[in-house]
Amino acid sequence: MSDLISYRLEDGIATLTLSNGKVNAISPEVIAAFNAALDRAEQDRAVVIITGQPGILSGGYDLKVMTSSPQNAIELVAAGSTLARRLLAHPYPVIVACPGHAVAKGAFLLLSADYRIGVEGPFRIGLNEVQIGMTMHHVGIELARDRLRKSAFHRSVINGEMFDPQGALDAGFLDRVVPAEQLEATALAVARELKKIDMTAHRNTKLKVRKALLETLDQAIQLDRQHPL
Repeated sequence: MSDLISYRLEDGIATLTLSNGKVNAISPEVIAAFNAALDRAEQDRAVVIITGQPGILSGGYDLKVMTSSPQNAIELVAAGSTLARRLLAHPYPVIVACPGHAVAKGAFLLLSADYRIGVEGPFRIGLNEVQIGMTMHHVGIELARDRLRKSAFHRSVINGEMFDPQGALDAGFLDRVVPAEQLEATALAVARELKKIDMTAHRNTKLKVRKALLETLDQAIQLDRQHPL
């Protein structure tokens, strides 16, 4: 697999590890590597664990690409949004083991998964787009609206509030917080439990539950392509 996304398959569990520099920036190449890894995981009929490097899942989109031209920014966001939609509809369970910070697109990876585990520590999780001068894209708004608790949605999207791991748990970015040294073992334990469910029922129920969201995201992806960020 790609150097950007390593792929390890063991006992029906595929671990995808993002490794792209200090902040694990999400670039077009990273998204292509993600899609290739998800293709492979689907062929392997594997439960998926997505993780990053110690201390960080991802700091968001690659700013070099985002600032290179308006069209490059639009295309990168569209590709990232399409990846989020794919994760939400993936036929096998998707777990994110977040080893620290998850900012902007990093936090949207959390909102695109079936189960999210974070770690204790001085980490920041959330959507900082308005803090850095970006108007939130339509897909981001709709994904956050669906996955975050109502009390946190406006604070997160409109105010750009960042959360510590416990606050992220309360807001709806995470389902569980554990000590850092327990992250891998906890993610594997969750994956083993999810392996026991009926995968056809899982896939069909997931698509039923998320039908309206997926349709909304399809429309939002088109809106984001038409309107500059």
